[in-house]
Amino acid sequence: MGERLSIIRLQPGCVLDWWSHIGGGQDRLAAAYPRARRITVEPAPPGRQSLPWWSPSRWRAPSAPQRVEQVADGQAHLVWSNMSLHTVFNPLESFARWHRALAVDGFLMFSTLGPGTLPQLRALYERSGWGPPMGPLVDMHDLGDMLVEAGFADPVMDQETITLTWSNADSALLELRSLGANAASGRFAGLRTPRWRARWIDALAGLAARGPAGRLELDFEIVYGHAFKPLPRARVAAESRVELADMRAMVKARRARPSR
Repeated sequence: MGERLSIIRLQPGCVLDWWSHIGGGQDRLAAAYPRARRITVEPAPPGRQSLPWWSPSRWRAPSAPQRVEQVADGQAHLVWSNMSLHTVFNPLESFARWHRALAVDGFLMFSTLGPGTLPQLRALYERSGWGPPMGPLVDMHDLGDMLVEAGFADPVMDQETITLTWSNADSALLELRSLGANAASGRFAGLRTPRWRARWIDALAGLAARGPAGRLELDFEIVYGHAFKPLPRARVAAESRVELADMRAMVKARRARPSR
């Protein structure tokens, strides 16, 4: 996703790095926009819940990241969200929040997992009767429709399939856990046992999908999305309501237009 920043001519003055600790794009954004103000946005302070209870860092107030509810409307020229959208239950709500956070002519760039992710693991769970291994993932065309519904313009969607390999199933499990929890409504409701974990490791190690070097292979569909926030338009009706921020944007844009 960072390679695509070069095709955008707009130089944002304010960048919202959404769920920064998941996306890992700090260095890329700093290199692309060294003069921009970068705001890291987190749903909760990253890593604090995983600290031991006796750690002093657990009780210190976070300084850098902002919570989602603290993000002001219309302050950003770029919302950047790398590999976080698949962790939320309703992508449309996220699109609406990003739309509010952007200024007019600001743009959104995001990536997420698509429904072609981990077909080997899905087939394994289905054969074993273990329920779904992850929540439902949204097709890129449906995500594009959601962008339009949320008020974005000129959405561009594409995808690619990336194959990752591991030397053994234990290494794969360790990395798969970093993708987030299983948000599927039909997932197993209780805690798995050590015996089940051993069965899982044996089953994954026995998958036929192995590369020339004998490494375990799993496929991931990566979906990329890009869209702009257009100038708001007041809907014509007997009674029309326009948000104050949208009204200010329309007035500002009208004043900026050259006289004919």
